[in-house]
Amino acid sequence: MSQPLTEREYIPGLGKHFLTPLYDVVHHAFGLRPIHQEMITLAGLRDGHRVLDVGCGTGNLLRATGQRHRNVDLVGLDPDPQALASAGRKARRAGLTVRLDRGFAQELPYGNGSFDRVFSSLMLHHLDSTSKDALLAEVRRVLRSDGLLVLADAVLDEHGHDHMHGRGRRQVRMRGRMREQLRDNVGGAVSQRIAAAGFTVEPTRTMALRIGGRVAIELAHPSGPAQK
Repeated sequence: MSQPLTEREYIPGLGKHFLTPLYDVVHHAFGLRPIHQEMITLAGLRDGHRVLDVGCGTGNLLRATGQRHRNVDLVGLDPDPQALASAGRKARRAGLTVRLDRGFAQELPYGNGSFDRVFSSLMLHHLDSTSKDALLAEVRRVLRSDGLLVLADAVLDEHGHDHMHGRGRRQVRMRGRMREQLRDNVGGAVSQRIAAAGFTVEPTRTMALRIGGRVAIELAHPSGPAQK
């Protein structure tokens, strides 16, 4: 039996809950907007598509998607209620209708084949290996047979630094854990993991962050039956 949401551990976007109000400042400083715009372009969205953003955070990718494609159905999922509240405010200010659900990527609360596109932006490295595989299996399950996963995540630089998290005793522990999880993002391991979950993966695209580091973007199409 899974733990209740209130008892389950998760890492907020910036590593600590009190930093969540600064997320959009960091988003701008690191230059994530062009990465989101590229993800939206690569998704090839059409009117009527149903789109899920897993780990939507404060809703920047959802808002950007809705501003470019007014006739798609937008759904965001995140375990952080503070981030979801911010995402809701942004959507209302932009005049967008967005469904926002609190939940975990490893147990998506949606039916089989219920989405045309699934986004995942800079959240994979928040998960351990088991949870990464569970996320990808769930994405494969909720995607339609002609759907598409568009996944972006940080890549360690040549010194093994991620450049994206703060300091402090507990934060150093979080960074250590996330750095271990980021090791999966080296040498094509992410695309291999996605393929093992039942996808055909296109060649990896990379984009530079404004402040150090790079982000890899993976496009993956369901191949064969979804894993049970």
